[in-house]
Amino acid sequence: MAIKLIVGLGNPGKDYQSHRHNVGFWFCDTLANLYSATFKKEAKFFGDVAQVTIAGASVRLLKPATFMNRSGQSIQAIAKFYQLEADEILIVHDELDLEVGTAKLKAEGGHGGHNGLRDTIKALGTKAFYRLRLGVGHPGNKLQVADYVLHAPNKIELENIQNAMIDALQIMEEVVKGNIDQAMKHLHTK
Repeated sequence: MAIKLIVGLGNPGKDYQSHRHNVGFWFCDTLANLYSATFKKEAKFFGDVAQVTIAGASVRLLKPATFMNRSGQSIQAIAKFYQLEADEILIVHDELDLEVGTAKLKAEGGHGGHNGLRDTIKALGTKAFYRLRLGVGHPGNKLQVADYVLHAPNKIELENIQNAMIDALQIMEEVVKGNIDQAMKHLHTK
């Protein structure tokens, strides 16, 4: 199935833009820049939307403005409006369980404690959407997770995250075409 919507998870506003939790937003911003698109506020979708053409296909980019814990509201609104199936959606998010600088594609799965994914699963009523997981590492103690994701990575971590995003950008054409297995193979065997 071809991907028609790429959603970057994050928190809106200047106070959050440099946080690890916002790597999904960073990725969508990078995609928009790469394809010369601009985000526009779309009140009916509770977020900012841009439209790009990747591999000849029209793809919408979404950055929910609902804050992480309510991401599903925005995703559900746009999916319903454009009559998108869950397997036509790619969610890009920060991943604590991956080393900093690692990017992995995943089909389906649980939320792994990620509140943005938890709310998306609840809103869509399914786990059957694709995920691009961008590793931000783990602070080592689960009690420190909230504080950790709501802070900026250090300079070396940021460079590693940016490199992972570059790796992920290389496979976006395959992802959009629906060649997920091939995209995974390319991304996971670096």
